[in-house]
Amino acid sequence: MGIRFTVLSSGSTGNATVVDNGEVKLLIDVGFSAKKMELLMKERELAASSIDGILVTHEHSDHIKGLGAFARKYDVPIYANEKTWVELDRQIGVIAEGNKRVMDTGGVEEFGSLKVESFGISHDAAEPVGYVFYEGEQKLSVVTDLGYMSEKVKEKISDSDALVLETNHDVDMLRVGHYPWSIKRRILGDKGHLSNEAAGEALCDIMTNKTKSVYMAHLSRDHNLMDLARLTVNNIVQERAPEAKQLRLMDTYFDRSTKWDVLDSE
Repeated sequence: MGIRFTVLSSGSTGNATVVDNGEVKLLIDVGFSAKKMELLMKERELAASSIDGILVTHEHSDHIKGLGAFARKYDVPIYANEKTWVELDRQIGVIAEGNKRVMDTGGVEEFGSLKVESFGISHDAAEPVGYVFYEGEQKLSVVTDLGYMSEKVKEKISDSDALVLETNHDVDMLRVGHYPWSIKRRILGDKGHLSNEAAGEALCDIMTNKTKSVYMAHLSRDHNLMDLARLTVNNIVQERAPEAKQLRLMDTYFDRSTKWDVLDSE
């Protein structure tokens, strides 16, 4: 079948994505209660009991809110690096030792024919990561919660068929917003979140003729709008890479899942 994926929900209030290759189904983060996760999966005709593993990006609550309950209920192994596990052990309750799997940053795990590689990113967490999924020639990259796009990250996610990429905020909306300056400074900093403009600029450096779709993810409900994110990214791409006519900018939602996206098998 190759890789297919759905962003179950994405935003400041919670995040979760499913990647499926016909052999295994992997969940990236569990940012909602187990009950909410079940409802989101049901939208995509997916049984929560069918999940074979959970990959954790970092320990912030909008990514692990339901992690412990979900893993215990469905007896699912959790993959995270050692520093993240230190934080998870403080937050998610008791997990069966057999389900506590250490995946080093930069490490590769193979789930049948699906290969998963993690890579370090810049965020104010213990040791945050993004993930790249490989199935034959297909490549899917998932990267949110990063203050800036380093050259190493660009190298890891370049030439992807599809990306789930953070477009967290509009800089002007954030600057005039109601948050205290200390929080604004955190979001704008190198360990904060990627703006629409920064995402668009980075995209121009990493996309190729192979790149067909980019899912704009982790939008702030206070300091961004999906139409604005799409317009900003599209304008930057059209200015810097007008030949990229094949690229589709796709929405994600804080309250519902995206349709399954199936990567080309060519």
